[in-house]
Amino acid sequence: MSFMPKNQTTSISHHTNDDIFVREKNLCTELIGKLSFSQFMYFQIIGRMPTTAEAGMVDACLVTLMEHGLTPSALVTRLIYSSATEAMQGAVAAGILGVGSTFVGTMEGCASMIERVLASDDQIAEARLIAEEHRAAKLPLAGFGHHLHKPDDPRSIRLFEVADELGLTGSHIAAIKMLSSAIDEVYGKHITINATGAIAACLGDCGIPQEIMRGFAIISRCAGLVGHIHEEQHKPAMRAIWESADQAVAYKAD
Repeated sequence: MSFMPKNQTTSISHHTNDDIFVREKNLCTELIGKLSFSQFMYFQIIGRMPTTAEAGMVDACLVTLMEHGLTPSALVTRLIYSSATEAMQGAVAAGILGVGSTFVGTMEGCASMIERVLASDDQIAEARLIAEEHRAAKLPLAGFGHHLHKPDDPRSIRLFEVADELGLTGSHIAAIKMLSSAIDEVYGKHITINATGAIAACLGDCGIPQEIMRGFAIISRCAGLVGHIHEEQHKPAMRAIWESADQAVAYKAD
C-alpha cells in the first residue's frame, strides 16, 4: 500500500491545461516580458514583488558575486568539463559545491552576526562581544578580511554607495558598520568588510532572510561558471592547470 502524505501544500506554482501560474500571477500574461530575471527571482523566492530599489540592489549583489577569476570553483568546473564535455551541468554542479563557508557563501555567517547585533538591546556592546569572542577563539570573521584588497575591499565600498543611491541603507548596513568598528578596536588594526560581508548587509536591507542568502550566491556563480566553460571551449586551460599542479606538488615517499 502506497503512503500518500496529507495536507501537504505549495504556494509557489500550479498549472491548468491553458495556463501556468507562479504565486497566483499568470506566467505568460503577467510575468514573461514584464519582469527582469532578478525581479522574478525575488518574487519566486520571497513571495512578493521587490521594489525598484530592492531589485536594483539585488542586481548589484549578483553582479558582484558572478566572477572571481580562477578560484577553486572555476578551476574545478574547467577540469570537470574537460573530463566530461557531454555534461555541462556536471561541471557547473562541481563548481557550485565550492560555494561554502570559506568562499562566496560566507555571507551566511556574516548575516548571522548582523542578526545577533540587531536582536540585542545594546547593539554596540553586542558588536564588541562578537569581536572579542571571535578573537579569543581564533575563529574566522565571516564577511571580514581579504588577502588582496587592503586597506578596503573596493566592491564593498561600491555596494554601500549603491545602497545609498537607492535609498536602501538600513539597519543591516548600520549593524555591519558597527561590527566593523568593534572588530578594528578589538583586533587593534583595520580589517576590511569584504564583498560577501557587504552583500550580507545589503541583501538583509532588501528583506532577504539569512537562511536563504547563500542561494543568491549560488545563482550568481552558476552564470559565472558557464562563462568559464565557454572560455574553456574556445581557449582550453585545463591542460596547463593540470600540468601546473603536477609540477607544483612534488612526490615524496612517506
